[in-house]
Amino acid sequence: MSPPKGFHTVTPYLYVKDTKAAILFYAKAFAAKPLMVLPGPDGKIEHAEIQIGNGSVMIADERPEPPGSANKPLGPSAIHLYVGDVDAVFARAIAAGAKEVRAPADMPWGHRFAMITDPAGHTWSIATPMVEPDSKPAAQPPAEPKEDGFK
Repeated sequence: MSPPKGFHTVTPYLYVKDTKAAILFYAKAFAAKPLMVLPGPDGKIEHAEIQIGNGSVMIADERPEPPGSANKPLGPSAIHLYVGDVDAVFARAIAAGAKEVRAPADMPWGHRFAMITDPAGHTWSIATPMVEPDSKPAAQPPAEPKEDGFK
């Protein structure tokens, strides 16, 4: 079975303290469009969906049952976002309340790249390819993973 229209096989699901505030931030920073907001009986947002470019993100207010706590350390992960102009999106995100993790810079892998942390504490990496995909040097695919690493 395929994912619903507008979604991909892998879709981020973010738990935040204030979904309404998060949606406003994502709209200002990333031009996100709300697709759905479902309030629960307690007034908290049980489920929301936004569209950023051609992808979607699901969001909900934190709740005590797993995995819904926004108080847990977020760990070593980031949501990666491809955009047309890294510098403009980075500036909008900072103006909307994000914290700078890495200022926009040209990277050796052929992208202009930046990182921010949103007001809910989620890290976003933002990139614009600087070269057409067909013009990048061919990379060797990695070997199949083994129990003791790649060989």
